[in-house]
Amino acid sequence: MPTIVIASSKGGSGKSTSAILLASALAEQGATVTVIDADLNHPLSDLGKQAHLPDTLTVLSDVSEDSIIDTIEEAAAKTQFVVVDLEGTASLMVGLAISRADLVIIPTQGSRLDAKETAKTVRLVRIQEKSLRTPIPAAILFTRTSSTIRPRTLVAIETEFRKAGLRLFEAQILELDAYKAIFSFGQLISKLDPKQVPNLPTAAANAKALMVEVVNLLKVLKAEAATNERAAKVA
Repeated sequence: MPTIVIASSKGGSGKSTSAILLASALAEQGATVTVIDADLNHPLSDLGKQAHLPDTLTVLSDVSEDSIIDTIEEAAAKTQFVVVDLEGTASLMVGLAISRADLVIIPTQGSRLDAKETAKTVRLVRIQEKSLRTPIPAAILFTRTSSTIRPRTLVAIETEFRKAGLRLFEAQILELDAYKAIFSFGQLISKLDPKQVPNLPTAAANAKALMVEVVNLLKVLKAEAATNERAAKVA
């Protein structure tokens, strides 16, 4: 089953938020999902201890460099999706997790500093590709964006990424209080109190848009891989 790795060499890029939004949206659609919390701060495992998680969503946190590959492979054999949230460094564990990815999601904010760190993560993915001699699909996800304002810096960075041949998600993680509330109140969006947290429908719709785009991209990548495999056999 697909393994989706959330990776960035920069802390605070929105990895954990992206991971839980994607995983919970998949689980709430009925898919079985394992989240592997490989962040040293364990934000998702802490959330899992507090939140009322769907029966289809499991959070694992006891992972190390020695166990990360086995943990991913065991989870992929049991559940329909595996989502891995990594620490914000270019560590050995990050590289090992990327080596098992069907898709690497690279969250980034729309600043020059974040763009440079995104480029580092892209290079790490390319190094793993060369090492394994197999493609590792990656896509950039902009986070903490506005639904009404598109700063020139963000537009310029998007343009540069596309010119460099990088894949960008159309969906972006909006800057919403609801996403901060997930960790503040220890509950998923569907369980937050609308009297305490504004814009919950917008937050849920935003998470679902990302989930739908990820699922569709995985289908496209699977079809492309099958086509390439058939072509290789003919050749």
